[in-house]
Amino acid sequence: MTDKPQTLQQAIIYFADKDVAHDYLVSLRWSDGVVCPKCGGKEHSYLTTRQTWKCKACKKQFSVKVGTIFENSPIGLNKWLPCVWMIANAKNGISSCEIARALGVTQKTAWFMLHRIRLAMQSGTFETLSGEVEADETYIGGKAENMHKWKREAMGVQGRGTVGKAIVFGLLERNAGDKSSKVKTKVVRNTKKKTLQPEIRKSVEAGSNLFTDALQSYNGMDEFIHESIDHATEYVKGNIHTNGIENYWSLFKRSLRGTYVSCEAAHLFRYLDEQTFRFNNRRGNDSTRFTEVLSMVAGKRLKYAQLIQKTEYKQLRLFR
Repeated sequence: MTDKPQTLQQAIIYFADKDVAHDYLVSLRWSDGVVCPKCGGKEHSYLTTRQTWKCKACKKQFSVKVGTIFENSPIGLNKWLPCVWMIANAKNGISSCEIARALGVTQKTAWFMLHRIRLAMQSGTFETLSGEVEADETYIGGKAENMHKWKREAMGVQGRGTVGKAIVFGLLERNAGDKSSKVKTKVVRNTKKKTLQPEIRKSVEAGSNLFTDALQSYNGMDEFIHESIDHATEYVKGNIHTNGIENYWSLFKRSLRGTYVSCEAAHLFRYLDEQTFRFNNRRGNDSTRFTEVLSMVAGKRLKYAQLIQKTEYKQLRLFR
C-alpha cells in the first residue's frame, strides 16, 4: 500500500475505519491470496457482513484474526493496530495504564494486549552470531535492603547482593560494515559454566572473537578466540570490552525502572523480547518496525489463563 501511515497520528486516523484496518492486515498476512489457517486450502467463499471466509475444503469458517495473537479478542483491529504501533516504537516501552487511557480500554485489557504483542516480537531465530561478539550477564530485581522484612523472609533473601534476583544472559554481535549490532538475550537460572557455555556455543559461530568479563564460567571455550577484561582494574583494553552489551542492559533496566516500575519474574522474558526487538530494529523507521511486528503475529497464540498461571518465580517482584 502506497498510502500506509508513517507516524502515530496518521496510523490512528488511518486505522480508525475498521474495514481499512481489516483489509490492511489481510493484505499483509496473505499477500499471495487468502489461505485457510486450518487446512491450508485456497478455495473459499467470503461472508461480507461478518468479514469471515468459509473454506471449501474443510468447511471451517475463519477470520483474519484466527491463528494470530488477535484470535478471540473482542477488541477491534482499529484499536489493536495503533497499540502495536505504540509499543513497537516507544524506546523505553509503554505502560498498560497509558495504553488503557489512549485506547479507552481497561488496564487489565491493555496489559493482556501488550503481552500478546510481546509474543509476536519474539523472534525465535536460529541465526547465529559471528565476528566480534560480547557476552555478559546481569541481575534484575529489587534490592533486599528496600524489601519489607516479611517479603525477605518469605523469599529467603539474606543480605544485599544478588540473592533473590533474576539472572539475564545476553550476547551482542558488534557492528560489522554496514550492519548494526544485534543482541540475543535469555533468562537463565544461574551463572555457572554448565549454564552459560552451552548458550554461547548454540548462538555463536565457532572461530568468532568472544569478549567477556573475568567471570570464571567463561573459561575453557577453545573453539572461540576468547579474550576477557577484568572490571576490577579496567573496563576497556583496545577492542576488548563488553560496553556494547552493558549499554543494552542500561536501556533495558531504564524501561523497567522508568516505565514498567515492576514486573513478575515469570514475565521477564517477555519484556526482554520487547526490548530486543526494538534494539535489533532501531535503524528502521516507525512504519517499518510496525510492519515487522505485524508480519510475525501469525502462528502465535497466548491465552489469558496461560499468562497468569503460577510458576516458581511468581512471587518474586522485580523493580529497581
